[in-house]
Amino acid sequence: MTKWIFICAMSLMVSCATSNTEQKPPVQRTNSMGKIERSKEEWQKILTSEQYRVLREHGTERAFTGEYYDHHDHGVYTCAGCGEALFASETKFESGTGWPSYYAPLNDSCIEESRDSSFGMVRVEVHCAKCNGHLGHVFDDGPNPTGLRYCINSVSLNFEKQ
Repeated sequence: MTKWIFICAMSLMVSCATSNTEQKPPVQRTNSMGKIERSKEEWQKILTSEQYRVLREHGTERAFTGEYYDHHDHGVYTCAGCGEALFASETKFESGTGWPSYYAPLNDSCIEESRDSSFGMVRVEVHCAKCNGHLGHVFDDGPNPTGLRYCINSVSLNFEKQ
């Protein structure tokens, strides 16, 4: 009888262990260009509703409300969608716009740009090159040395302090 109880208990433990492994988060898939591919449902599971609205639906957070618009620690700002390093704190400046602003990305391959003609104006939209998440826009009214202002939504970013 004791042997039978032991066998049943072991079967139950194996069964529970198997069912727990089946509930892992979705595997990160990349295409041949190294870009992350996830379904709408997968993005909704890993992002907050505000992150999803901005990163995946090209939304914008309200000015002066984001976590990083008045942030001065030293480190690297990364994509909230995939963790890709995007901007160094050394390139951050006070633009007075209410959004974190940077005069240059960490490198030329971490972001991509596209034309945005929404809201009756033409702007240059900035995306994460790895997951295609909407970050914000870039304007040509920034400081030296580039003359650019990458106006980025805080909710699109995470920060890694150095």
